[in-house]
Amino acid sequence: MTSEKRSRKSRPPVCVMREEEHPTCAGTEQAVLVGADGEERRLCPAHGAALWLTNPTFRFSAKTRPAGIADVMRHAFGEPR
Repeated sequence: MTSEKRSRKSRPPVCVMREEEHPTCAGTEQAVLVGADGEERRLCPAHGAALWLTNPTFRFSAKTRPAGIADVMRHAFGEPR
């Protein structure tokens, strides 16, 4: 029997498109986009922006917090001046 304590906090979800050869990945998931088929994709802001801009059938899920949508928009259109 071990006396090692486990953390009760779960790790934040990772972007589904995260790969070593994609340096644009911002890491953890902050946006949930839903396709026309109802499939959810949990993405980092960088990949969320890329998918949202290139495929107009994707929409933001209600599971995405307003701050997550703002991060995706910042990646899509740049920082406001």
